[in-house]
Amino acid sequence: MSQRIYITGLGVISAIGNNVPETLASLTQSKTGIGKIHHLTTRYKDEFLAGEIKLSNEQLADLVNDHNPDLNRNSYIAMLAAKEAVQNSGIDTADGLRTGVISSTTVAGMGKTELYYKELFEKDDHLSVLDTHDCGDSTERIADFLGNVDYVTTISTACSSAANAIMLGCRMIKNGLLDRAVVGGVDALSKFTFNGFNTLMILDKEWSKPFDENRKGLNLGEAAAFLVIEGEEALKKRNGKALAEIVGYANTNDAYHQTASSPEGYGAQMAIEQALQMSGLKPGDIDYINMHGTGTPNNDLSEGTATRAVFGDKVPRFSSTKAFTGHTLAAAAAIEAVISVLSIQNDMIFPNLNFTTPIAGLDLVPETSLVKTPVNTVLSNSFGFGGNCSSLIFKKVSA
Repeated sequence: MSQRIYITGLGVISAIGNNVPETLASLTQSKTGIGKIHHLTTRYKDEFLAGEIKLSNEQLADLVNDHNPDLNRNSYIAMLAAKEAVQNSGIDTADGLRTGVISSTTVAGMGKTELYYKELFEKDDHLSVLDTHDCGDSTERIADFLGNVDYVTTISTACSSAANAIMLGCRMIKNGLLDRAVVGGVDALSKFTFNGFNTLMILDKEWSKPFDENRKGLNLGEAAAFLVIEGEEALKKRNGKALAEIVGYANTNDAYHQTASSPEGYGAQMAIEQALQMSGLKPGDIDYINMHGTGTPNNDLSEGTATRAVFGDKVPRFSSTKAFTGHTLAAAAAIEAVISVLSIQNDMIFPNLNFTTPIAGLDLVPETSLVKTPVNTVLSNSFGFGGNCSSLIFKKVSA
Protein backbone atom coordinates (compact mmCIF):
# COMPACT_ATOMS: atom_id res chain seq x y z
CA MET A 1 0.00 0.00 0.00
CA SER A 2 1.35 3.41 -0.98
CA GLN A 3 2.44 5.65 1.86
CA ARG A 4 0.66 8.90 2.65
CA ILE A 5 2.88 11.99 2.47
CA TYR A 6 2.84 14.69 5.12
CA ILE A 7 4.32 18.16 5.33
CA THR A 8 6.09 18.60 8.65
CA GLY A 9 8.25 21.70 8.20
CA LEU A 10 8.11 25.06 6.45
CA GLY A 11 10.82 27.59 5.65
CA VAL A 12 10.69 30.73 3.52
CA ILE A 13 12.42 34.01 2.82
CA SER A 14 11.01 36.52 0.35
CA ALA A 15 10.09 40.15 -0.10
CA ILE A 16 7.34 39.84 2.53
CA GLY A 17 9.39 38.24 5.27
CA ASN A 18 12.61 36.57 6.29
CA ASN A 19 10.80 33.59 7.83
CA VAL A 20 7.39 31.94 8.09
CA PRO A 21 5.94 34.12 10.92
CA GLU A 22 6.89 37.34 9.10
CA THR A 23 5.37 35.97 5.90
CA LEU A 24 2.08 35.16 7.62
CA ALA A 25 1.97 38.62 9.19
CA SER A 26 2.40 40.32 5.80
CA LEU A 27 -0.28 38.13 4.21
CA THR A 28 -2.82 38.83 6.95
CA GLN A 29 -2.08 42.57 6.84
CA SER A 30 -2.24 42.77 3.00
CA LYS A 31 1.32 44.12 3.05
CA THR A 32 3.06 43.74 -0.31
CA GLY A 33 6.83 43.38 -0.53
CA ILE A 34 7.04 44.78 -4.05
CA GLY A 35 8.78 48.13 -4.43
CA LYS A 36 11.89 49.89 -5.62
CA ILE A 37 15.06 47.87 -6.23
CA HIS A 38 17.86 48.48 -3.72
CA HIS A 39 20.33 45.59 -3.73
CA LEU A 40 20.50 44.47 -7.37
CA THR A 41 22.65 46.60 -9.64
CA THR A 42 20.76 46.89 -12.90
CA ARG A 43 19.95 49.48 -15.53
CA TYR A 44 16.29 48.90 -14.68
CA LYS A 45 16.79 49.92 -11.03
CA ASP A 46 14.51 52.95 -11.35
CA GLU A 47 12.30 51.63 -14.14
CA PHE A 48 10.68 48.53 -12.67
CA LEU A 49 9.34 47.39 -9.32
CA ALA A 50 10.38 44.04 -7.85
CA GLY A 51 9.82 41.80 -4.87
CA GLU A 52 13.31 42.07 -3.43
CA ILE A 53 14.44 40.46 -0.17
CA LYS A 54 15.30 43.32 2.15
CA LEU A 55 18.67 41.93 3.30
CA SER A 56 21.99 42.65 1.58
CA ASN A 57 24.36 39.87 0.53
CA GLU A 58 26.60 40.75 3.47
CA GLN A 59 23.72 40.40 5.91
CA LEU A 60 22.73 37.07 4.36
CA ALA A 61 26.31 35.83 4.62
CA ASP A 62 26.30 36.74 8.31
CA LEU A 63 23.11 34.75 8.87
CA VAL A 64 24.50 31.58 7.30
CA ASN A 65 27.97 32.25 8.73
CA ASP A 66 29.69 31.75 5.39
CA HIS A 67 31.64 34.60 3.78
CA ASN A 68 33.11 32.67 0.88
CA PRO A 69 33.49 35.44 -1.76
CA ASP A 70 32.41 33.06 -4.53
CA LEU A 71 29.07 32.24 -2.92
CA ASN A 72 26.00 33.88 -4.39
CA ARG A 73 22.69 35.28 -3.17
CA ASN A 74 20.87 32.20 -4.46
CA SER A 75 22.80 29.91 -2.15
CA TYR A 76 22.47 32.19 0.86
CA ILE A 77 18.68 32.42 0.75
CA ALA A 78 18.33 28.72 -0.10
CA MET A 79 20.31 27.70 2.98
CA LEU A 80 18.29 30.01 5.23
CA ALA A 81 14.90 28.73 4.06
CA ALA A 82 15.97 25.08 4.16
CA LYS A 83 17.37 25.48 7.68
CA GLU A 84 14.10 27.03 8.89
CA ALA A 85 12.09 24.16 7.35
CA VAL A 86 14.26 21.53 9.05
CA GLN A 87 14.15 23.30 12.41
CA ASN A 88 10.39 23.77 12.08
CA SER A 89 9.92 20.05 11.45
CA GLY A 90 12.12 18.93 14.31
CA ILE A 91 13.82 16.22 12.23
CA ASP A 92 17.37 15.14 12.93
CA THR A 93 19.20 14.29 9.70
CA ALA A 94 21.59 12.11 11.71
CA ASP A 95 18.88 9.77 13.04
CA GLY A 96 19.41 7.08 10.41
CA LEU A 97 16.34 7.81 8.28
CA ARG A 98 17.05 8.42 4.60
CA THR A 99 16.86 12.13 3.81
CA GLY A 100 16.87 13.73 0.38
CA VAL A 101 17.35 17.33 -0.73
CA ILE A 102 15.46 18.12 -3.92
CA SER A 103 15.76 21.76 -4.88
CA SER A 104 15.03 23.78 -7.99
CA THR A 105 16.32 26.96 -9.56
CA THR A 106 16.55 28.81 -12.87
CA VAL A 107 18.94 31.60 -11.95
CA ALA A 108 21.46 29.44 -10.06
CA GLY A 109 24.75 31.34 -9.65
CA MET A 110 24.09 33.76 -12.48
CA GLY A 111 23.74 36.71 -10.14
CA LYS A 112 27.41 36.38 -9.22
CA THR A 113 28.97 35.32 -12.51
CA GLU A 114 27.23 38.07 -14.49
CA LEU A 115 29.13 40.62 -12.41
CA TYR A 116 32.40 39.40 -13.90
CA TYR A 117 31.26 38.19 -17.31
CA LYS A 118 33.09 40.84 -19.33
CA GLU A 119 36.23 40.53 -17.24
CA LEU A 120 36.46 36.79 -17.84
CA PHE A 121 37.35 37.45 -21.48
CA GLU A 122 40.30 39.62 -20.46
CA LYS A 123 41.66 38.23 -17.21
CA ASP A 124 41.14 35.31 -14.86
CA ASP A 125 40.79 37.13 -11.55
CA HIS A 126 37.33 35.74 -10.87
CA LEU A 127 37.37 32.33 -12.55
CA SER A 128 36.59 30.65 -9.23
CA VAL A 129 33.02 32.02 -9.28
CA LEU A 130 32.31 29.62 -12.14
CA ASP A 131 32.45 26.80 -9.58
CA THR A 132 29.26 28.14 -8.01
CA HIS A 133 27.47 29.00 -11.26
CA ASP A 134 25.66 25.75 -12.13
CA CYS A 135 22.10 24.92 -11.04
CA GLY A 136 23.17 22.15 -8.71
CA ASP A 137 25.53 24.25 -6.61
CA SER A 138 22.88 25.80 -4.35
CA THR A 139 21.37 22.34 -3.76
CA GLU A 140 24.77 20.96 -2.79
CA ARG A 141 25.22 23.93 -0.44
CA ILE A 142 21.91 23.13 1.25
CA ALA A 143 22.91 19.48 1.66
CA ASP A 144 26.29 20.42 3.14
CA PHE A 145 24.65 23.02 5.37
CA LEU A 146 22.15 20.47 6.76
CA GLY A 147 24.52 17.49 6.85
CA ASN A 148 23.80 13.72 6.72
CA VAL A 149 21.92 13.83 3.43
CA ASP A 150 21.50 10.64 1.38
CA TYR A 151 20.25 11.99 -1.95
CA VAL A 152 20.66 15.32 -3.77
CA THR A 153 19.24 16.51 -7.07
CA THR A 154 18.13 19.72 -8.79
CA ILE A 155 15.19 20.45 -11.08
CA SER A 156 14.84 23.33 -13.53
CA THR A 157 11.51 23.52 -15.36
CA ALA A 158 10.96 27.29 -15.24
CA CYS A 159 8.04 28.45 -13.08
CA SER A 160 6.83 24.93 -12.25
CA SER A 161 10.25 23.89 -10.92
CA ALA A 162 9.52 23.75 -7.19
CA ALA A 163 6.20 21.96 -7.73
CA ASN A 164 8.07 19.29 -9.65
CA ALA A 165 10.67 19.09 -6.88
CA ILE A 166 7.86 18.48 -4.38
CA MET A 167 6.36 15.82 -6.65
CA LEU A 168 9.67 14.02 -7.08
CA GLY A 169 10.13 13.94 -3.32
CA CYS A 170 6.65 12.43 -2.90
CA ARG A 171 7.31 9.80 -5.54
CA MET A 172 10.65 8.78 -4.06
CA ILE A 173 9.11 8.37 -0.62
CA LYS A 174 6.15 6.42 -1.97
CA ASN A 175 8.50 4.11 -3.87
CA GLY A 176 10.62 3.39 -0.82
CA LEU A 177 13.71 5.27 -2.00
CA LEU A 178 13.63 7.92 0.75
CA ASP A 179 11.99 8.29 4.15
CA ARG A 180 11.70 12.06 3.92
CA ALA A 181 12.90 14.97 1.82
CA VAL A 182 13.61 18.67 1.99
CA VAL A 183 11.92 19.98 -1.16
CA GLY A 184 11.46 23.42 -2.67
CA GLY A 185 13.09 26.07 -4.80
CA VAL A 186 15.13 29.23 -4.94
CA ASP A 187 15.70 32.11 -7.33
CA ALA A 188 17.44 35.38 -6.59
CA LEU A 189 17.04 38.42 -8.82
CA SER A 190 19.61 38.91 -11.56
CA LYS A 191 20.28 41.26 -14.43
CA PHE A 192 19.88 38.35 -16.83
CA THR A 193 16.36 37.73 -15.54
CA PHE A 194 15.32 41.35 -15.90
CA ASN A 195 16.76 41.56 -19.41
CA GLY A 196 15.03 38.36 -20.47
CA PHE A 197 11.58 39.25 -19.18
CA ASN A 198 11.88 42.79 -20.47
CA THR A 199 12.64 41.39 -23.93
CA LEU A 200 9.46 39.32 -23.69
CA MET A 201 7.60 42.58 -22.88
CA ILE A 202 5.74 41.04 -19.93
CA LEU A 203 7.05 43.21 -17.08
CA ASP A 204 4.73 45.72 -15.42
CA LYS A 205 6.31 49.01 -14.34
CA GLU A 206 3.59 49.37 -11.70
CA TRP A 207 2.20 46.88 -9.20
CA SER A 208 0.99 43.78 -11.03
CA LYS A 209 -2.74 43.08 -11.17
CA PRO A 210 -3.38 39.33 -11.40
CA PHE A 211 -6.67 38.40 -13.07
CA ASP A 212 -7.57 42.01 -13.74
CA GLU A 213 -8.86 43.01 -17.17
CA ASN A 214 -6.25 45.80 -17.27
CA ARG A 215 -3.27 43.67 -16.23
CA LYS A 216 -0.04 44.57 -18.01
CA GLY A 217 2.48 42.03 -16.81
CA LEU A 218 4.35 40.64 -13.85
CA ASN A 219 6.64 41.99 -11.16
CA LEU A 220 9.74 39.84 -10.73
CA GLY A 221 10.61 38.68 -7.24
CA GLU A 222 13.20 36.63 -5.41
CA ALA A 223 12.65 33.99 -2.76
CA ALA A 224 13.59 30.64 -1.35
CA ALA A 225 11.06 28.27 0.17
CA PHE A 226 11.37 24.69 1.36
CA LEU A 227 9.14 22.09 2.93
CA VAL A 228 10.03 18.95 4.83
CA ILE A 229 7.88 16.09 3.60
CA GLU A 230 7.77 12.68 5.28
CA GLY A 231 6.19 9.33 4.67
CA GLU A 232 3.75 8.21 7.34
CA GLU A 233 6.11 5.47 8.51
CA ALA A 234 8.97 7.89 9.17
CA LEU A 235 6.58 10.32 10.85
CA LYS A 236 5.28 7.63 13.20
CA LYS A 237 8.79 6.39 13.95
CA ARG A 238 9.88 9.77 15.29
CA ASN A 239 6.43 10.73 16.64
CA GLY A 240 6.44 13.92 14.57
CA LYS A 241 3.66 16.40 13.89
CA ALA A 242 2.06 16.85 10.47
CA LEU A 243 1.09 20.33 9.28
CA ALA A 244 -0.82 19.15 6.19
CA GLU A 245 -1.02 16.23 3.79
CA ILE A 246 -0.12 16.19 0.10
CA VAL A 247 -2.98 14.23 -1.47
CA GLY A 248 -2.71 15.03 -5.16
CA TYR A 249 -0.25 16.22 -7.76
CA ALA A 250 0.24 16.16 -11.51
CA ASN A 251 2.58 17.51 -14.18
CA THR A 252 1.55 17.90 -17.81
CA ASN A 253 2.84 19.69 -20.88
CA ASP A 254 0.78 21.14 -23.72
CA ALA A 255 3.96 22.06 -25.69
CA TYR A 256 2.14 25.02 -27.18
CA HIS A 257 4.93 27.63 -27.24
CA GLN A 258 8.40 28.33 -25.82
CA THR A 259 7.04 30.83 -23.29
CA ALA A 260 3.28 31.28 -23.73
CA SER A 261 0.53 29.06 -22.36
CA SER A 262 -2.08 27.74 -24.76
CA PRO A 263 -5.08 30.12 -24.98
CA GLU A 264 -7.40 27.21 -24.22
CA GLY A 265 -5.42 26.26 -21.11
CA TYR A 266 -5.19 22.60 -22.12
CA GLY A 267 -2.05 21.82 -20.10
CA ALA A 268 -3.33 23.61 -17.01
CA GLN A 269 -6.70 21.87 -17.25
CA MET A 270 -5.07 18.44 -17.52
CA ALA A 271 -2.79 19.12 -14.53
CA ILE A 272 -5.72 20.19 -12.34
CA GLU A 273 -7.88 17.25 -13.42
CA GLN A 274 -5.13 14.68 -12.90
CA ALA A 275 -4.25 16.09 -9.47
CA LEU A 276 -7.92 15.88 -8.48
CA GLN A 277 -8.14 12.31 -9.76
CA MET A 278 -5.10 11.28 -7.73
CA SER A 279 -6.47 12.93 -4.58
CA GLY A 280 -9.86 11.25 -4.87
CA LEU A 281 -11.48 14.66 -4.45
CA LYS A 282 -14.16 16.20 -6.63
CA PRO A 283 -13.95 19.79 -7.93
CA GLY A 284 -16.55 20.81 -5.35
CA ASP A 285 -14.30 19.56 -2.53
CA ILE A 286 -11.67 22.27 -3.10
CA ASP A 287 -11.99 25.18 -0.67
CA TYR A 288 -9.34 27.51 -2.10
CA ILE A 289 -7.19 27.79 -5.22
CA ASN A 290 -3.84 29.51 -4.98
CA MET A 291 -3.60 30.46 -8.65
CA HIS A 292 -0.39 30.75 -10.63
CA GLY A 293 -1.72 34.23 -11.51
CA THR A 294 1.33 36.04 -12.88
CA GLY A 295 -0.55 39.13 -14.04
CA THR A 296 0.44 38.66 -17.69
CA PRO A 297 -2.28 38.88 -20.35
CA ASN A 298 -1.66 35.38 -21.73
CA ASN A 299 -1.10 33.44 -18.52
CA ASP A 300 -4.06 34.72 -16.53
CA LEU A 301 -6.44 34.22 -19.45
CA SER A 302 -5.16 30.69 -20.03
CA GLU A 303 -5.37 29.71 -16.36
CA GLY A 304 -8.78 31.31 -16.00
CA THR A 305 -10.06 29.39 -19.02
CA ALA A 306 -8.71 26.12 -17.60
CA THR A 307 -10.29 26.88 -14.23
CA ARG A 308 -13.69 27.45 -15.85
CA ALA A 309 -13.30 24.20 -17.81
CA VAL A 310 -12.73 22.19 -14.62
CA PHE A 311 -15.02 23.95 -12.14
CA GLY A 312 -17.70 25.41 -14.41
CA ASP A 313 -19.89 27.95 -12.64
CA LYS A 314 -18.78 26.73 -9.20
CA VAL A 315 -15.21 28.05 -9.07
CA PRO A 316 -13.89 27.90 -5.48
CA ARG A 317 -12.58 30.97 -3.74
CA PHE A 318 -9.26 31.86 -5.30
CA SER A 319 -6.44 34.39 -5.36
CA SER A 320 -2.95 34.91 -6.67
CA THR A 321 -0.43 35.83 -3.99
CA LYS A 322 2.21 36.98 -6.49
CA ALA A 323 1.10 40.57 -5.92
CA PHE A 324 2.68 40.13 -2.47
CA THR A 325 5.99 38.48 -3.41
CA GLY A 326 6.43 39.10 -7.11
CA HIS A 327 6.88 36.19 -9.49
CA THR A 328 9.73 34.25 -7.92
CA LEU A 329 10.16 31.86 -10.86
CA ALA A 330 11.60 28.51 -9.72
CA ALA A 331 10.73 29.31 -6.10
CA ALA A 332 7.12 30.27 -6.88
CA ALA A 333 5.51 26.87 -6.35
CA ALA A 334 7.38 26.35 -3.08
CA ILE A 335 6.51 29.71 -1.56
CA GLU A 336 2.91 29.20 -2.65
CA ALA A 337 2.94 25.71 -1.14
CA VAL A 338 4.02 27.30 2.14
CA ILE A 339 1.23 29.88 1.76
CA SER A 340 -1.26 27.07 1.03
CA VAL A 341 -0.30 25.28 4.24
CA LEU A 342 -0.60 28.55 6.18
CA SER A 343 -4.06 28.96 4.68
CA ILE A 344 -5.05 25.50 5.96
CA GLN A 345 -3.45 25.96 9.38
CA ASN A 346 -5.03 29.36 10.00
CA ASP A 347 -8.34 28.90 8.12
CA MET A 348 -7.63 31.97 6.01
CA ILE A 349 -7.76 32.85 2.33
CA PHE A 350 -5.26 35.55 1.47
CA PRO A 351 -6.20 38.42 -0.86
CA ASN A 352 -5.49 39.00 -4.53
CA LEU A 353 -4.06 42.53 -4.34
CA ASN A 354 -4.67 45.28 -6.93
CA PHE A 355 -7.73 43.66 -8.53
CA THR A 356 -10.63 45.83 -9.72
CA THR A 357 -12.10 44.54 -13.02
CA PRO A 358 -12.79 40.91 -14.09
CA ILE A 359 -11.29 39.59 -17.33
CA ALA A 360 -13.84 40.00 -20.10
CA GLY A 361 -15.58 36.74 -20.94
CA LEU A 362 -14.42 34.88 -17.83
CA ASP A 363 -16.19 36.77 -15.05
CA LEU A 364 -13.79 35.41 -12.44
CA VAL A 365 -13.50 37.51 -9.28
CA PRO A 366 -10.73 36.63 -6.80
CA GLU A 367 -10.83 37.36 -3.10
CA THR A 368 -9.62 40.93 -2.58
CA SER A 369 -9.50 40.99 1.21
CA LEU A 370 -8.56 38.52 3.91
CA VAL A 371 -11.25 35.86 4.32
CA LYS A 372 -11.52 33.87 7.54
CA THR A 373 -13.27 30.61 6.71
CA PRO A 374 -12.65 26.87 7.20
CA VAL A 375 -10.00 25.72 4.71
CA ASN A 376 -9.59 21.95 4.46
CA THR A 377 -8.26 21.63 0.91
CA VAL A 378 -6.11 23.86 -1.28
CA LEU A 379 -5.24 23.50 -4.95
CA SER A 380 -2.01 25.30 -5.88
CA ASN A 381 -1.11 25.85 -9.54
CA SER A 382 2.30 26.54 -11.11
CA PHE A 383 2.57 26.83 -14.86
CA GLY A 384 5.93 27.39 -16.52
CA PHE A 385 7.51 28.24 -19.83
CA GLY A 386 7.35 25.60 -22.53
CA GLY A 387 3.88 24.54 -21.42
CA ASN A 388 5.12 22.79 -18.27
CA CYS A 389 2.07 22.73 -15.97
CA SER A 390 1.96 21.44 -12.39
CA SER A 391 -0.79 21.31 -9.78
CA LEU A 392 -0.59 20.29 -6.13
CA ILE A 393 -3.41 19.56 -3.68
CA PHE A 394 -2.95 19.96 0.07
CA LYS A 395 -5.37 18.75 2.75
CA LYS A 396 -5.87 19.46 6.42
CA VAL A 397 -4.79 16.66 8.73
CA SER A 398 -7.58 15.27 10.89
CA ALA A 399 -7.10 15.76 14.60
